[in-house]
Amino acid sequence: MSTTIKRGGKGVRRAASARGKKRAVAGAKARTGGLLNSLFGSLGLSERALQRLFTGFIVLVAMAVLWALAVVSGLPAFADDKIGRLAADTGFAVRRVEVHGVERMDEQEIYRRAIAAQAQPMTRLDVSALRDELVLLPWVRDARVSRQLPDTLVIDVIERTPHAVLQQGEKFVLIDPSGHRLEPVPASRAENMLVMKGDGAAERAADLAILLDAAPALQKQVRGAEWIGNRRWNLTFSTDQVIALPEGEEEAADALVAFAQMDGMNRMLGGKVAVFDMRDTSKIYMRVPGRAEEDRAARAEAKQLAAETARKAGGD
Repeated sequence: MSTTIKRGGKGVRRAASARGKKRAVAGAKARTGGLLNSLFGSLGLSERALQRLFTGFIVLVAMAVLWALAVVSGLPAFADDKIGRLAADTGFAVRRVEVHGVERMDEQEIYRRAIAAQAQPMTRLDVSALRDELVLLPWVRDARVSRQLPDTLVIDVIERTPHAVLQQGEKFVLIDPSGHRLEPVPASRAENMLVMKGDGAAERAADLAILLDAAPALQKQVRGAEWIGNRRWNLTFSTDQVIALPEGEEEAADALVAFAQMDGMNRMLGGKVAVFDMRDTSKIYMRVPGRAEEDRAARAEAKQLAAETARKAGGD
């Protein structure tokens, strides 16, 4: 009789070690499962809810990856173009333009800038860019652009207010209270408006308005204002008489108020005085046309009379 011994079979120790490992793994799984079950139980999540949550997270990640790939390949622009064309085909395109608030400026300036918008679908119209373009127009102080679906573009304009005329040589330009230039005007239009001149006069328009507000009784009679040497004002009244004001905002305002009081008591405007020089804050000089010639003639006559008198006295 012979006995066959199989080589490679598991020995007793090896089998015992394998059984020990299986028990350890099973124990770990039991402990982990119990911990997770208690955690999900405290959160109120079932195993199915957890699976759905995990699946949703995977879907979101996949969508983000796909969108990133689409951006790189230019698909969003293509999709946006298709959506815009679809919107235009279904009636969502600019077919009407309404402009409100225009009284003085040329309304066609607004329409010319809105024409480009008519070629775009409503969904792709950049109203902010159009508004920024409109406020660059000389007459537009502010503007609001809005869509009125399905096919109307509404533009509301706030115009600048004309305040005076700036004279530059032989040319005249309409300006607003801040000195902002609006448009060239003929000299005939400047006749009934305040005319400003002098280097830097436009930039001082707001300061001039404050100065004239100090003497309301004279304000409507001022027809011209010249900014002299970037230091002070000469004002010309409707009577063609001129008042030379001192330097300094407060000093000029005080002098103008004092002149208004004198005019109220003695009617300075409309008289023979051509220039009221108030540059010296302590006194006023009045220049009358022809007075110097009259004074010279009077002195010459007095001198001649004195000479004749002396000659007669010598002959006697």
